[in-house]
This record gives sequence, C-alpha cells and structure tokens, in this order.
Amino acid sequence: MSPDSSSNSTTAAKDLPDDLGGVAGLLDIDLVETGPERVTATMPVTPKHHQPFGVLHGGVSVVLAETVASIGAYLAAPEGHSAVGMEVNANHVRSVQKGRLAAVATPLHTGRTTHVWDVKIHHEGEKLVCVSRCTMAIVQQDASS
Repeated sequence: MSPDSSSNSTTAAKDLPDDLGGVAGLLDIDLVETGPERVTATMPVTPKHHQPFGVLHGGVSVVLAETVASIGAYLAAPEGHSAVGMEVNANHVRSVQKGRLAAVATPLHTGRTTHVWDVKIHHEGEKLVCVSRCTMAIVQQDASS
C-alpha cells in the first residue's frame, strides 16, 4: 500500500505503517489518500462483510469510518501525539450487497485535545451508504511506542 501523503505547515510529516493490520486488514481496507485534512480509503463488500441477512453489516461501516478518521486525526495531531476513538455515530442510509465502498474523512474540528471528523461512505463512487461523525481524543504517545 502506498497512499499519497500530504502535510500542512503546523504538523511534521508522520509515517503510517505499510500494513494497517488488525481489523482493517481483516476487512481489506486500503488507503488511497492520507493527509491531515483528508483521508480516503476503499473496501470491498463481500459475504465476509455481511450481516446474517446478506447485506453490509453496519458495524463494518463503522470500522471503515473510524479507520479513516483515526488516521486523519493522527496525521493532524501535534508531533509526539496520537489519536484514539472516543465516540462514533453512524447513520446507515442505504444497504449494499456487493461492490466497493469509498470512505472520505475530513475534519470538522481540530482542537488541542479532541478532533471531530466527518466521514461519508459511498458505494461505487455514487450512492451514499453511511454518514459518520467520529470524535477522537488527542493523547501524548507513550515513549515506548
């Protein structure tokens, strides 16, 4: 994965891992664009992403939303700080059975101790599937990380 990176003048460039791993890896989330003002990722919708009734599980949309918001908040946080989720709200507005989703996260608020990110998830680049708002805590990184 080699996402495009951008930086702003108030935040030093930060590195992201080559492999997102964890649940993002299990769900095949791929970063497309990363920066402190916008993060974009895509994810396929396959049967492994479904709830028992054959459509995209709402929790999977929430994982995708929190992934892009977390990366954006991390990149926008001051040097020596990271971002962790505090609250996620998601409105699922359309069901999906297959195809590819694109999630775009943009900041609504970037404060000293919290960030709020808006995430919109579209199916096949067209129809809106989910709208999410993610509140992130900005925390000092442990010296061992």
